[in-house]
Amino acid sequence: MSADRPLLGIMFMIGFCILAPMGDALAKVLGDSIPLGQLLLTRFGVQTAVLIPLAIMTGRTLLMSGRVFRLTVLRSVLHIIGIGAMFSSLRFLPLADAVAIAFVMPFIMLLLGKYVLDEEVGMRRLLACVVGFIGTLFVIQPSFAAVGAPALLPLVVAVVFALFMLVTRQVAKHADPISLQAVSGVVATLILAAMYFIPGADAVEQFQLVMPEGVDVWSMLLAIGLLGTFAHLVMTWSLRFAPSATVAPIQYLEIPVATAVGFAVFGDWPNGLAMLGICITMGAGLYILMRERRMAKLVPPVA
Repeated sequence: MSADRPLLGIMFMIGFCILAPMGDALAKVLGDSIPLGQLLLTRFGVQTAVLIPLAIMTGRTLLMSGRVFRLTVLRSVLHIIGIGAMFSSLRFLPLADAVAIAFVMPFIMLLLGKYVLDEEVGMRRLLACVVGFIGTLFVIQPSFAAVGAPALLPLVVAVVFALFMLVTRQVAKHADPISLQAVSGVVATLILAAMYFIPGADAVEQFQLVMPEGVDVWSMLLAIGLLGTFAHLVMTWSLRFAPSATVAPIQYLEIPVATAVGFAVFGDWPNGLAMLGICITMGAGLYILMRERRMAKLVPPVA
């Protein structure tokens, strides 16, 4: 076990909040020229190419029990769907709007904890979920008016990643983070590669293969994989050096960072209603996190 080093944990989480929107921005840039399937295959292929050698060189085992491996396969499928939905949404939505809508995930996790895992959730946190979801609707409304149903894709991202996090909680107890990410990369890459051998797959526009044109496109494809891989690693490391209650609020920095990146790269800026919704969503989420921290302090330690 690593000793708590809260400042280092916070710095790692800030690193995640910077890396993740940068990777999403590159996916948005390439979304019109590179099919979705190829983006995903590159994303997980790079993860595999980086982490398998790293796991071997550091002496980590890649072997898993049957149950853990089955959960890892499920986790990989959810990861593919979640990232695929996010990359798809970025073809239609500003980066900040897509990220802000996806941040309904903590509310969904809280509801899943109450109604699926039978965890105790108080009325105040349930009301915060309602307020946060209303804020999300403020962000969705102008986007839905502009592009229609694709504005709902970040909600798919939120639901899928809430399930992804629940599965990860079960797997993380029995697997080293780097080994888990390495095996997940292999599983996801094999699943995506196999989809190209399904008869008729080449007739689906988003599962065609195209030759990237120019060094810039190749570089951006490589960067998407590297940014995605290291973003998840620094998030994992942040939780190794600081309690989740310390670093979880920091993750909300991803929304203003995404807003800044979206403005710098695409000239996008949320309108007044969307900005109000972003503030409401962040406020409700931070309230839930503070409430969770307070409730955790009230629970007596188990002898």
